Amino acid sequence: MLDVINLALPFFGLIFIGFACGRLKQIPDTALGWMNFYIIYVSLPALFYRILAQTPLEQLAQIDFIFATTLATGWAFAFSFGVVMLVRRGHIGQATIGALAGSYGNIGYMGPGLALSTLGPQAAAPVALIFCFDTLLLFTLVPFLMTLSGQRQAGFFSIARTALTRIVTNPLVIASALGALSAALHFQPPIALERLMQFLQNSAAPCALFTLGVTVALRPLQKTPWEVPTLVGLKLIVHPVILFLLLSLMGTFDPLWVATAILMAALPPALNVFVFARQYDTWVEEASSAVLVGTLVSVVTLTSVMWMVKTNNLPQLLFR
Repeated sequence: MLDVINLALPFFGLIFIGFACGRLKQIPDTALGWMNFYIIYVSLPALFYRILAQTPLEQLAQIDFIFATTLATGWAFAFSFGVVMLVRRGHIGQATIGALAGSYGNIGYMGPGLALSTLGPQAAAPVALIFCFDTLLLFTLVPFLMTLSGQRQAGFFSIARTALTRIVTNPLVIASALGALSAALHFQPPIALERLMQFLQNSAAPCALFTLGVTVALRPLQKTPWEVPTLVGLKLIVHPVILFLLLSLMGTFDPLWVATAILMAALPPALNVFVFARQYDTWVEEASSAVLVGTLVSVVTLTSVMWMVKTNNLPQLLFR
């Protein structure tokens, strides 16, 4: 257990250092702009490019794995959507952001660093696949559902074009596509460029986790609606269970890929939940609470999953 604590402490420690700095030092929210830009457009793309470029192409063609992990995220989204629809009496916009809180884990900021530290470089391929296809799913669902809610008055094709544009211009998706292409072509960048990207990759997780802590600290925690703990439970517990059952039903997978997928599913709600809430000006305070509460609770739940992975106590797939 001490090994797991030593592994988890730097990750959660960076979040709480950022949280403490955000509380103690009153720096305007706008000061985070360049930090967020660096993370999203520079360091994380370098991380995802190198992950995929160094992965044999045949390891990326895991259709059953992609289908199972994406379907699990979709079901978690649907269950969470239903919960908020009941509480908010059919308000599609609020239910959409709530569904993100119950299904979209911190697969960009926390996922890669945590999975690679826990499971080693062999976890690179499943991490990249989960990120790409979860992003494709959720970045498509949100604009369409927001259109149905009346948050945007554009037509169907306009929304479809906007959603597609956001997906194909997402720097992390672009970096992942270039990484897969490099793997297919066996491209080796010049040594200087490779070292630069490694330098950027190493900075991704510390910067992202610190920024996550600061950002959460700047969102005052109001009275938490009762659906927020329910959504946090769906994200941290139900989502990994759904994924485990689907992987069991769909065939035999490499145990390391199974462990990586469950670890990624157990991540707390992503900061992007708040970003979407602010973008659409709906469910904003609740989204902030979901990210904060989810991150706090995941200190226990995610560390428990890490312990099961490191000690080989993760349940074996059913129906083998």
